[in-house]
Amino acid sequence: MAIKPGRLGIGIIGAGKVGAVLGAALRATGHAVVGVSAVSEASRERAELLLPGVPVLEVSDIVERAELVLLAVPDDVLAELVAGLGTMGAWQVGQLVAHTSGRFGTGVLAPVKAAGGIPLALHPAMTFTGMSLDLARLTDCCFGVTAEPAMLPIAQALVVEMGAEPVVIAEADRVLYHAALAHSANHLVTLVAQAAQILGDIGVESPHQVMGPLLRASLENALASGESALTGPVARGDAGTVAAHSAALREHALDTESADILEAYLAMSAATATRAARRRLLSAEAYLGVQAALANDDGEIPEASGGA
Repeated sequence: MAIKPGRLGIGIIGAGKVGAVLGAALRATGHAVVGVSAVSEASRERAELLLPGVPVLEVSDIVERAELVLLAVPDDVLAELVAGLGTMGAWQVGQLVAHTSGRFGTGVLAPVKAAGGIPLALHPAMTFTGMSLDLARLTDCCFGVTAEPAMLPIAQALVVEMGAEPVVIAEADRVLYHAALAHSANHLVTLVAQAAQILGDIGVESPHQVMGPLLRASLENALASGESALTGPVARGDAGTVAAHSAALREHALDTESADILEAYLAMSAATATRAARRRLLSAEAYLGVQAALANDDGEIPEASGGA
């Protein structure tokens, strides 16, 4: 493959679901992937699929060869890996080093900067399968980017080359940024799984078919209109229904040992009521009625509080 002027030799450390896909995306724009590290059989297969012809090398060899090192490793091993390579004297002057962690900014790459390298944080706000279909998803994806002001255009340019949209995140805000994404995406999966379990427990054969249209519409409405899209018994102040839900879920938890579902329902309903009241979507009287219904653990259903 002919390399265009200004193209980089890229080394991928970690051929997991993220690293292999981003490596393939950068390669498609004309950059050369000079090496990839892959320890497990699954990561080797992924490298062969998404980065055919790229040699599987030791980490130190990749760093030695690459102009841009992409660190796509778990959060908890990132700092140790960067520091260890720094101790070995592996980092080079002028070398670009980017990690894909949402939690960290560029501070974790201090050994890179100390060696004269250029630290970048590039976190894709997307869930990956590690397959080629992820490449198409990048065009509808944002990256949380963090870098020193003079180097920020480099980080943004790399993201744009992959077809995605860079969103600048301050170093001090990286953990909150990542918490927001994890809270939304990860807990959404848990909520769907819990709801599907309930439907399955009462004999519904295809829970996801039943929930699918509702969930898709709710997500689209929430993304388009925010909390103005909120519907349901909590938003209406229907304390009687909330109490009935709570009582049924308490009984279900005893029968199926699924206390996590009850706990999640109570916590999310309380949070929904608080946010609805704050936005004046729920009157003070209706809010108190919902909170009382959630706190009621004797199975009795209080009278509705009159919320609209």
